[in-house]
Amino acid sequence: MHPHPYIGDMSLLIVFDCDGTLVDSQGAIIAAVRSAFDLAGLPVPADESIRRIVGLSVPEAMQQLLPELAADDIPPLVERFRAAFLEYRATHGASLEPLFPGIRESLVALDGAGHRLAVATGKSRRGLEITLRNHDLLDLFVALETADRHPSKPHPAMLEAAMAAAGAGAEETLVVGDTSYDMLMAKAARARGIGVAWGYHPECELVAAGAAAIAGRPTELGDTITALCEGTGS
Repeated sequence: MHPHPYIGDMSLLIVFDCDGTLVDSQGAIIAAVRSAFDLAGLPVPADESIRRIVGLSVPEAMQQLLPELAADDIPPLVERFRAAFLEYRATHGASLEPLFPGIRESLVALDGAGHRLAVATGKSRRGLEITLRNHDLLDLFVALETADRHPSKPHPAMLEAAMAAAGAGAEETLVVGDTSYDMLMAKAARARGIGVAWGYHPECELVAAGAAAIAGRPTELGDTITALCEGTGS
């Protein structure tokens, strides 16, 4: 397959968020947060509040959900969350985090067009590998950068690590994500961000955080990348 029209022979590095971008994991995350807070005897956050922290590292997410939480109380809450999530994963397998319709086809097409694909996510490395392996997607990615090895988004460390692993400069790197954290991370690393409309933050927040374009559906990703690169002369 030839490179996508208007991109020419340029091989882009396309760095994807996972939760809310590749897979719809909100049900499992909401259930695990509820369980963790309930077991700790803490007030359970509203579902919308939980959706808003998807994409952050788990410790950062817990702190944002309950800002008055003492530092010493965060690790036990994180462990309760992870234990609950692992229990749900053991019970439900791949169905716990279904791929958004059209994601597989878009990833395969971008890979086939000669672009390098990577992931930068708030998941742990082990959790990310399980998710990608469950959907037979692990081999598509040249770099997997996770929150257990880097500071939480929107810090650019995990994106910069993906760029270094792929030998890509900021000018040839795109970040595809569903949250303002992804767009701010891209901006901090001087890369371009593409927001997705099927995730957990509204389009207006993605644009306000610096998204250069918005993809309405997974099947539109290729065309969105084409339009962005054409418009910027890449």
